[in-house]
Amino acid sequence: MTASNDKKKKDFSLESIFNLNLELTKKDREIIKKAYLFAKSKHEGQVRQSGDPYFYHLVATAQNLSNLGMDGIVISAGLLHDSIEDGAATREEIEKVFGVEILFLVEGVTKLGHIKYRGMRRHNESLRKLFVATSQDIRVLIIKFADRLHNLTTLDFLPREKQIRIATESLEIYTQLAYRLGITTLSKALGDLSFKYVFPEKYRKIRNILKERSKENKRNLEQVSRSITKKLVAAKIKKFKLTSRTKAIVSLYKKLIKKKWHAENVYDIIALRIIVPTVGDCYKVLGVIHKNFKPMAGRIKDYIALPKPNGYQSIHTTIFTGHGGVVEVQIRTDKMHAEAEYGAASHLGYKAKQMGLKYNSQDSDWVSKVFRVFSKKQEVGKDDKKNKIKWIQELAEHSDNPEAFDFETRLKDDFFSDRIFAFTPIGDVIDLPVGSTPVDFAYYVHSSLGDTIVGAKINGIFKSLDTELRNGDVVELESRKNESPNLKWLDFVKTNTARRKIKAYWEKHKQDKKY
Repeated sequence: MTASNDKKKKDFSLESIFNLNLELTKKDREIIKKAYLFAKSKHEGQVRQSGDPYFYHLVATAQNLSNLGMDGIVISAGLLHDSIEDGAATREEIEKVFGVEILFLVEGVTKLGHIKYRGMRRHNESLRKLFVATSQDIRVLIIKFADRLHNLTTLDFLPREKQIRIATESLEIYTQLAYRLGITTLSKALGDLSFKYVFPEKYRKIRNILKERSKENKRNLEQVSRSITKKLVAAKIKKFKLTSRTKAIVSLYKKLIKKKWHAENVYDIIALRIIVPTVGDCYKVLGVIHKNFKPMAGRIKDYIALPKPNGYQSIHTTIFTGHGGVVEVQIRTDKMHAEAEYGAASHLGYKAKQMGLKYNSQDSDWVSKVFRVFSKKQEVGKDDKKNKIKWIQELAEHSDNPEAFDFETRLKDDFFSDRIFAFTPIGDVIDLPVGSTPVDFAYYVHSSLGDTIVGAKINGIFKSLDTELRNGDVVELESRKNESPNLKWLDFVKTNTARRKIKAYWEKHKQDKKY
């Protein structure tokens, strides 16, 4: 069967979107239907490289959003996310037909589309920050994730060079952001789809390991599941759900590297999950399991008491099944499970309503939205709140850089709304406060460059050194040996770094310079 024939079997109807989220209200369905018909008419005749109607991509994006539990506003924006970019509709038309909120989301996704990935690993974290700052609203990022998720399923129709570029960007930027936002379902899907294009040989090797281990693991899992069920019922624990999960390709790859590719030493390729109503039930279940199964030393991790930086909570223990096998067991509450799978997305749309959380879409700073979501007393206590915001701190830290990002100070300065991101000519991302100039830019790059700067081109045009930079500007600096900083620069530089280094230079040279 060809890929083309396989595509024809997929359902791209309006009902396919509704069926993935049975909690959509009548009002939601009405706005989604309007967006569906609007997008279908506007993209009539447009086709993708696969030969499929372009409209199918918009429906697939909407399906991904519906599956995440998003509401009618977000799903409609997903259907419309390419309407302005492709010239199918104007921003005025979108606003008139669908309102300001949907226009805001559509334009946010469009802006993200303009940010170019230049493939330099050391600046990936700056690019992640740029994505966050540009999106302004976490819903924009989620729409972009849903859009990219479908694009990855159609990479086979693109040239190899383009496949690698898109997949690498997805692996290093989108997958990492989804993980840091705690949206495991998206992070896993994005990672698995992109990994096979970036590392095809390693992907095949891992798939073979999964194939070899899956039969044995599933047999162990079935046996231990039946046994655990009996033990929990005997302990009068009646409200529980047993599910399983297979480790994500990217996560398994990292684990295999640590284990020097000895797959037999990886015990959580397939894990058993036990989901219960309360935190107390979690510890009660752990007690029952350890009473009846021998735990493996050093493999008990309590992420409820000490959550991961992205907010993940669960108890992990690895046990000997008694049938010659070893299985990891993960114990968590329903709420923890929803947040482990959907992360920040679990606080939007219907999952927010189910949990009694409110979302104010009018606020422009999505960081404050997340803080507000976590401030509900009936859902989150003070200690829990502290743990919940750790993933935002994690977002601002570079895993490859030992120097911690000064999160608290930057947050107080409203980092995400008061920063601009400019590029060097080779694509390095430089993040600076709003109002920064080429002089601030130069000192950010290197002290000696700042001291000797004599001119600057912004987007290819010569500009004065006191010109305020804007998001996305490409800055090319000219320097001259034996030049020195001008004290007048202190009147317009924005960063403390530039100000401090200008003063330091003149303090050092005041004996042999007249000023």
